[in-house]
Amino acid sequence: MEGKRIDKADAIAGGLFVLFGILFGLQALNLDLGTALRMGPGYFPLILSGLLVLFGLVILGGAVQSDGEPIGRLAWRGMLFILPAPIVFGLTVRGAGFVPAVFLAAFTAALASRRMSLLQAVLLAVAVTIFSTLVFSYALSLPFRRFGPWLPF
Repeated sequence: MEGKRIDKADAIAGGLFVLFGILFGLQALNLDLGTALRMGPGYFPLILSGLLVLFGLVILGGAVQSDGEPIGRLAWRGMLFILPAPIVFGLTVRGAGFVPAVFLAAFTAALASRRMSLLQAVLLAVAVTIFSTLVFSYALSLPFRRFGPWLPF
C-alpha cells in the first residue's frame, strides 16, 4: 500500500461494529428465530447484528482505502455527559416517572457542549421533554407513568 495509510479511527470503529455485531448475533442465536412471516424474539436482533457486521466491514474497507488522519484528542467532556445520560434515564424512569427522567437525561446530555449555556440546556431539555411526552405518551399511548412515586404529585 504505497502512499496510502490506514485511517485508524475508521478501522477502530469498523472493528468495534463487527465485534459487537458478532457478539449480539451469537446472543440472538440463543433465542427462537422463527420465520420471516412468524418472527421469533431472536429474528430481529439477528438481522440487526448482521447489518452491524456488514456496516463494520464497509467501514473497515473504507479505512484501508483512504488517507488516514491521526486520531485527535478525546472529547472527555462529551463522554462524561453523553454516556451517563441514558443511565440517568434508566435509574430515574421508574421512581421519578417518564417526564422527569427525560428532562434529566436531556439536560445531562446537553451539558456536553461547551457552547451551550445553562439556560440553553434547560430550554433544550424542556423542549425534548415536551416533544417526547407528546409522542410517546399521547400519540403512541404507551403505558408508563408520567410522574412516579418519588414525586409528591
